[in-house]
Amino acid sequence: MTTLIKNGIIVDGSLRAPFKGDIYIRNGVISAIGNLGRQSAETQINAAGSYVSPGFIDVNSSSDHYLTLITNSKQQDFLFQGVTTTFGGLCGSSLAPLLYCELLSIRKWANDLSKINVDWKTVDDFLRTLKKRGLGVNFGTLLGHSTVRRALVGESLRELTNNELAVFEKILLKSLDECAFGFSTGLSYVHAHNTSHHELVRLISIVARKGGLYATHLRSETTGLISSIQETVEIGKETKVKTLINHLRPIKGFEAEYSKALLMLSQSAADLQIYFDLYPFEMSHVPIYSLLPKWVQNGGIEIMLKNIKEKSKRLKILKDFHLEGDGDDIIIASAPRLEYLVGKTLKEFSKKRNIDIKEGLLQLMDITQLQCTVFCRNVDIELTKKSLAHERALISSNAESSEPGSFKNDRSTSTFTKFLDIVLRENLLSIEAAVQKISATPAILFGLKNRGLLKEGMKADITIFNHDMSNGTKIDYVLMNGEVVVENNILKKERSGEILKRTNY
Repeated sequence: MTTLIKNGIIVDGSLRAPFKGDIYIRNGVISAIGNLGRQSAETQINAAGSYVSPGFIDVNSSSDHYLTLITNSKQQDFLFQGVTTTFGGLCGSSLAPLLYCELLSIRKWANDLSKINVDWKTVDDFLRTLKKRGLGVNFGTLLGHSTVRRALVGESLRELTNNELAVFEKILLKSLDECAFGFSTGLSYVHAHNTSHHELVRLISIVARKGGLYATHLRSETTGLISSIQETVEIGKETKVKTLINHLRPIKGFEAEYSKALLMLSQSAADLQIYFDLYPFEMSHVPIYSLLPKWVQNGGIEIMLKNIKEKSKRLKILKDFHLEGDGDDIIIASAPRLEYLVGKTLKEFSKKRNIDIKEGLLQLMDITQLQCTVFCRNVDIELTKKSLAHERALISSNAESSEPGSFKNDRSTSTFTKFLDIVLRENLLSIEAAVQKISATPAILFGLKNRGLLKEGMKADITIFNHDMSNGTKIDYVLMNGEVVVENNILKKERSGEILKRTNY
């Protein structure tokens, strides 16, 4: 099978200046780049006036957390914004390995765990299952710390024993040998928040030794942000591991701490391979229990539910709720079996019941049994835009691709086109630097040998897009593994993705 892309403005993923040229693809691989004259091919694409770049790489997606990786294998929301490769298993939660075929660590996100049949245990089993089902995007996974930890100790919040830690090390080593790309932690979540430095270093040292990536959701993005960054930098120095800090956003009210954190990362960049990802929007997407006062966030969901129902604790929770505004900044994103609530604000929910927003939030937690997620408008968007240009910033959706017709947020549908809009409209970066952030740099960080650049011998994952000041960035074509999968916002081919495995050890 041959394809010829003609007359495009090629932005190859390196910092080379854009140039006009053609790309010839044979059997899914880039065969030639340049002025190819009268070269013929089975499929020809006229890319005149459009940018031709490597397919975009989303370093932090959530389709595995919401199970849409399986229930919506087309993953069309990513393709329509030019993304050809996504990574999952972030924030301490992955779909493998599963010691007992249980998905406890994703209950904070997934609406209904019963809608899929878990027939795998190991990472290898999981990847083979995905390959058999087929996927619309290329996909690789990390191993989630909480996924394994909760399988070992259940809902207990204690330290691991030496024997338990030794078992964890064997599971981690086996998963890395089965080609997991690394290891992730969700240190702000209740089951991992008190994880010791000793435990982290023991596990992360294995990841570093195998050449994998360590990704972390920090212990705190607010009052403890600086100490959380210091902890991550120290672990990097101690283990020499490649590090990705997930969704490092400037939370409103903590802008000064955020700016200091970015300065610390810049100062560490010379000695460490440390990056962070973020998205160009002002909304966070969080499990509803994370809005509870910290003292209530202990044990599992069942224990938290018991606490919010107990009268004396309920009164204290209402007193300790930290909510600003009138509830318009909190929007219900998912509510299993109560789908009529999705899209409503906390203000609307509370007004309907003639209660204030604190009572409304607690009632929402109660009726959804804490199986609810919300959008919070709590990110400083102007500081976010500036941060996109940081030398160690990468772009991620931190979102899932769901079935057409379901409630979607902008991160699911337009993270990467929005990023390019900001770059091109506000001259934030050169186009070659922007494309490198969403292609070559993440490919190098994750150890992808044959993706991330437009270069002879590389896989033909290619995004063709154009931009004008009136309409913004529009995706013309997406090619994945040499096949046209999107043409003018129409899905032309489904499940052309590859299951990616780490090979850099």
